[in-house]
Amino acid sequence: MTIRIVLADDHQMFRHALRAMLEKEPGIRIVGEASNGDELIDLISHQPVDIACVDIGMPGMNGIEATRRLLAIRPHVRVIGLSAFSDRQFVLDLLNAGATGYVTKAEAGDELLRAIHTVQQSKTYLCPDVAATVTSALLDNAPKDISAPRITARERQVLQLIAEGYTSTRIADRLHLAPSTVEVHRRNIMRKLDLHSVAELTKYAIRSGITTVSG
Repeated sequence: MTIRIVLADDHQMFRHALRAMLEKEPGIRIVGEASNGDELIDLISHQPVDIACVDIGMPGMNGIEATRRLLAIRPHVRVIGLSAFSDRQFVLDLLNAGATGYVTKAEAGDELLRAIHTVQQSKTYLCPDVAATVTSALLDNAPKDISAPRITARERQVLQLIAEGYTSTRIADRLHLAPSTVEVHRRNIMRKLDLHSVAELTKYAIRSGITTVSG
C-alpha cells in the first residue's frame, strides 16, 4: 500500500531534499508540500493523506498549533514533528497536540524513514535524541530548575508572532483575542524571560526554535 505524505516546512530547500530522499523509497508518495500551517491545513482538507511531516517552527501558525487543527479535521492522519531542536517542552507540546512521531532535522534521513513506517502501523516513534529527552522528562523526579523560564502554550504563540514582526493588533486578530489581552501576554512573557525589548524577544525566539524567521 502506498503511503501518502505531505511535507510542511518553511525552508524550501529542506523540503525538496526530503522529497528527493523519500521519493526514492518504494511505497512512498509525496502528495503535497506546504510552507506554513495554513497551507498544510488546506492541503489536508482537499486530498487523502496518511502522514504529515511537520516543522515545529513554521511562521504564522506553528507546527504544534497546525498539528492540533489538522487532527481536529483529519484524526486518522499521523503527524511526525520535525525540528532542529530536541527541547523537552517542544517535544511534550507536540505529543500533547496529537503527534505520534518526532525526528530532529539532523537525523531526518534513515530515522525519518523509520518514523514513517512506525507511525503508519499506529505506533509512536521518537528518534534517539528525542527519546532520551522524553525519558528524562518522565523519570526525572528532581525539583525543576527554577531558573528555567516556563511560558504557556498561548504565550509561546504570542512570542512567535512578536518575533515575526506582528503588532499587538495583528496578533489579536490572528489569535482572536482582545488587544489588551495580547499586551498582558507580552508583559508576562517579558517578565518570565527577563527580556526588555522586541529585539531581545526575537533573539530568544530564534535561539529557542520557537520561530526560524525574524520580522
